[in-house]
Amino acid sequence: MIIPLFLSAIFLILALIHFNWIFGGTFGLNASLPTNLEGKRVLNPKPLETVIVGLDLSFFSLFYILQSGLITFTLPHWVISVGGWLIPSIFLLRAIGEFKYVGFFKRIKHTAFGKMDTKLFSPLCLVIAIMGFLVQLYI
Repeated sequence: MIIPLFLSAIFLILALIHFNWIFGGTFGLNASLPTNLEGKRVLNPKPLETVIVGLDLSFFSLFYILQSGLITFTLPHWVISVGGWLIPSIFLLRAIGEFKYVGFFKRIKHTAFGKMDTKLFSPLCLVIAIMGFLVQLYI
């Protein structure tokens, strides 16, 4: 029960950060988007894309709070099965990265994003993936 609640809390915090950006907040914004060596952003998400990510993270939070049993709501078995494997798989792929700007195997490491990705973002994604797989296997 602890692991799904922890995952739910992580996803809720991440969703709130994304919604904060939608409403003009800047907390962590500069270090959250990859840049090239000249400091130019290589990813410029539109507001709608940020809303979609925030909603996805909110749904992930809800998924794991339901997995914890704290709230009971019957979901079709296929939703639990597919979601339970899909969510951690997404974060495992994010941790591995695309080999240039993002993930453990990135080549561009010395930008503000690159440093935060090495210290926080990729390890967090790996922890989320491991915990998500554990939930799927044992709960």
